[in-house]
Amino acid sequence: MQRLVVAPHFKQKTMFLITFPPLSPDPGQFIWTTAIFLFVLIFLGRTAFKPIVNGLKKRENDIQEALDAAEKAKAEMANLQAENEKLLQEAREERTKIINEAKQAGENIVNDARNKAKSEANQIVESAQREIENQKKSAIEEVKKEVGAMAIGIAEQVLRENLKGKADQEALVNKLVQNMNQN
Repeated sequence: MQRLVVAPHFKQKTMFLITFPPLSPDPGQFIWTTAIFLFVLIFLGRTAFKPIVNGLKKRENDIQEALDAAEKAKAEMANLQAENEKLLQEAREERTKIINEAKQAGENIVNDARNKAKSEANQIVESAQREIENQKKSAIEEVKKEVGAMAIGIAEQVLRENLKGKADQEALVNKLVQNMNQN
């Protein structure tokens, strides 16, 4: 059987073949552990930590750029909103202006139509009065013609009848006038 040799500074019993003295390290082991740790630290610093740090810096820059872009977009949105409000106000003013112009144009059209209708009505009335006057003159002329024709007819008949007495002539004239009235 093998015998386990224990160093004099170790006072503990080991169950395994290897011992690990955490509280009282060997100076050689301390130097090698420190050297290996420094080597691993330098190796990881160059191969792993540098890219990790660079990645974190890049990520930080990307996040800052995104935040700046968001602030810029927010400012642009505020500007656009202010511009939209301005355009909306201008559109409202333009709408009001157009409505007022349309109302004024409508009133002008109504007034023009009213004046034109009055003018046409006056022309129609004047034309009707002239027509009535012409019809009246025509009727008077017609009556005059008929009266003249009646007088001539009466005179003709009186002359045809050679009546000797005035009473016979008056009776004849009255009879002819009654015949004319009936016609």
